[in-house]
Amino acid sequence: MKKKGITIQLENGLEARPIAMLVQVASRYESSIYIETGDKKVNAKSIMGMMTLILSAGDTITVSADGKDEDEAIKGIEDYLSGEK
Repeated sequence: MKKKGITIQLENGLEARPIAMLVQVASRYESSIYIETGDKKVNAKSIMGMMTLILSAGDTITVSADGKDEDEAIKGIEDYLSGEK
């Protein structure tokens, strides 16, 4: 299992459309991927779970991935959240 702190650099933070895109990015990977902030931990592949998080630009989250493509998964999430898509 790998974990990494990532700062959200999307201009409008994680609103509905960016959350849907993040779920799509996470779903490309076989690994289990979770987003943690404060006392919440949600499955990054769950749109309903992700909608429960209120995340703004500049917020820092912890992304954890567990599986054979965990490194690529964290890199993909980080690229998306940094605006590199």
